[in-house]
Amino acid sequence: MSSALRWLLYPLVVVFGLAAIAIAMGVVVLSLAYPNLPSLEILTDYRPKIPLRVYTADGYLLGEFGEERRAVVDIQNVPEIMKQAILAAEDERFYQHGGVDTLGILRALHANLLSGGKRQGASTITQQVAKNFFLSSEKTYTRKFYEALLSFKIENNLNKDQILELYINQIFLGQRAYGFAAAAQIYFGKSISDLNLAEAAMLAGLPKAPSAYNPVVNPKRARIRQEYVLRRMRELGFISEAQQNAALAQALVIRREINGTPIHAEFVTEMARQIAAEQFPDDVYTRGLKVYTTILREDQEAAYTSLRRGVLDYDRRHGYRGAEAYVDLADIKSEQDEALDELLLDYHDAEDLQPAIVLQADAKKVRAYRRGGDLITISGEGLKFAARMIDDQAPPNKRLRRGAIIRVQVEEKNSWRIVQLPEVEGALLAADPHDGSIRALVGGFDFHRNKFNHVTQAWRQPGSSFKPFIYSGALERGFTPASIINDEPISFPATVTGSQAWEPKNYDGKYEGPMRMRTALAKSKNMVSIRLLQASGVRFVQDYITRFGFEAKRHPPYLTMALGAGSVTPWEMVTAYAVFANGGYRIRPYVVREIRDDKNQVLAQAEPITAGEESLRAIDPRNAYLMDSMLRDVTIYGTAARASAMLKRRDLAGKTGTTNEHVDAWFCGYQQTVVACSWIGFDQPRNLGKGETGGTAALPAWISYMARALGNTPESFPAMPEGIVALPSAASGRGPAEEVFYRENAPLELEPPPPLDEPMRAED
Repeated sequence: MSSALRWLLYPLVVVFGLAAIAIAMGVVVLSLAYPNLPSLEILTDYRPKIPLRVYTADGYLLGEFGEERRAVVDIQNVPEIMKQAILAAEDERFYQHGGVDTLGILRALHANLLSGGKRQGASTITQQVAKNFFLSSEKTYTRKFYEALLSFKIENNLNKDQILELYINQIFLGQRAYGFAAAAQIYFGKSISDLNLAEAAMLAGLPKAPSAYNPVVNPKRARIRQEYVLRRMRELGFISEAQQNAALAQALVIRREINGTPIHAEFVTEMARQIAAEQFPDDVYTRGLKVYTTILREDQEAAYTSLRRGVLDYDRRHGYRGAEAYVDLADIKSEQDEALDELLLDYHDAEDLQPAIVLQADAKKVRAYRRGGDLITISGEGLKFAARMIDDQAPPNKRLRRGAIIRVQVEEKNSWRIVQLPEVEGALLAADPHDGSIRALVGGFDFHRNKFNHVTQAWRQPGSSFKPFIYSGALERGFTPASIINDEPISFPATVTGSQAWEPKNYDGKYEGPMRMRTALAKSKNMVSIRLLQASGVRFVQDYITRFGFEAKRHPPYLTMALGAGSVTPWEMVTAYAVFANGGYRIRPYVVREIRDDKNQVLAQAEPITAGEESLRAIDPRNAYLMDSMLRDVTIYGTAARASAMLKRRDLAGKTGTTNEHVDAWFCGYQQTVVACSWIGFDQPRNLGKGETGGTAALPAWISYMARALGNTPESFPAMPEGIVALPSAASGRGPAEEVFYRENAPLELEPPPPLDEPMRAED
């Protein structure tokens, strides 16, 4: 063998020898590593963490709880356009490679060498499944090696559609969304099957960097990524150029609600969560429990809208308070600077009351930056509410100037106006008076700002809305709707009250002398209520009101009880007024109907008690009938006459309530099919302002709710029970044509007895 040939063969032998050694070592490593790879049982028996979900009684999602917001979808239910968008964005050769895309790796290496800058990755969908289920996110050669081995093992045990299904359901997509089905609902409020091309491309761009391409937080970057996905879909032949252009031109409506659902029922959802957590504490947020409430979607939206409007109307009546806060704009380089969005992060959207940063302000217009890069101009009518805070004479810490945080609201024709977050709070609760199921519950103006549930947690004075229970007790003591009581000033010395002298007054300071009990309730006469309580016996009435669900200890046995000086919650008031609505039965309100598991098996169920069972009777049916008759007068002739006038029906009953110093405003009332109560007040009790009574501040929300709740409900009136006598009324002017009595209390003829002028002694 010539020396030249030897010099040629030796290098080849060395190269082949080294290659053989490398192959042998690779075989050894594979033989040792492959058997130690984790079992694929977690994939073949896929059981993701499914959050607790809360629904309305009619099946609409109210909210969900869990670390992962997830909705599992079968691959056959994923639209083709969504699959194509995912493949274009993440792994175009998914159906050709065996788990690791060699061509993709070579292409990425070539691009990285040429660019010298940003590095391209080449992870396949199978590799991402391996990483998401089994591996950490550290970037080491060892992890990449195991990732490749796992990918081969996955490909050998599952078919391509099974792997793609796992990826579609498991991948993290921002906003706590895991899987594309959850992301479709969270970002667009849609089922994955209803996504269009533009929306599918937006979602398909998220896996690469869920934070950077999140359309809620970074809409501009999300748009750039969407354009890339659509371009790749076009290059791969998945869509036509016309489809690409149409998708690019389509305006996307991104959901920005914090709760991610279209129904405003955060307080109900939180109540349902607490109930479920108490019963199933160990795995309540991971086993896919479904909690069905008693809430009706239409009622809930009506209650939310009505209370919100009532609170905002009250707030607007009391003027603009000025800038919400100020931010430093010294480092802002332009009006489109992305840093402006960061400055707004601490200010959440309160539904349509959106935060904005003032960039320029003068008497004629305010120019402001709104989240997402939207520049708006407010002028004309939109400035009127805030005009006094633009003037140079406005307080420096409230004046609208550059850097001020304001709230804006869009009006018709895309014009804007300045508004503000209200300081006052409110609550509205509605229930079925026959079985206690809650139809609607709004515990405050904005759950995300104040999670205190005013329906169940706010103990407030009921004021005159408590008077019906004093009157009901008086009926039990022999009074009748036609009894004459004196509406004249009354005073009590310290020796009677036990503390200090008391000289109560009527709300309007006017006194009308002797009047029927029916008229006194309609006009909410304080002097009459006090005399009725005094005559009935304070301790008797304190015990009597417990029949309606009130706690005796919260209503001390003093004559101030007649003016509603005790403590109640809206939940208690609805429970109590239901007794009048259903003919005298005490029901038990409830908000959760049943809890089911992920296989739809019932795990827990409410056992409602229904009006009609005599064991539930709270008051004489005749008492309920007479009280209903008098409470309907309140809504026809009395302090709540606006209710019947606006709703154009005469089967409404209820009572306004305004506490001392105008601290709380109430209206509680019902129609035979629904009982509801609305309340407005400040969390730190203070005067609501002159003229802010129950009829002014609380009644409008109740009327607005009832208008929708009773939209298709015909008028109905309770049947007269046995033992009631009706006599022609001798009253003149407004009032019923007949007066009703217990048979044993009915006069031979209806003539007013002499006024009750003689002094009444307080009970010991």
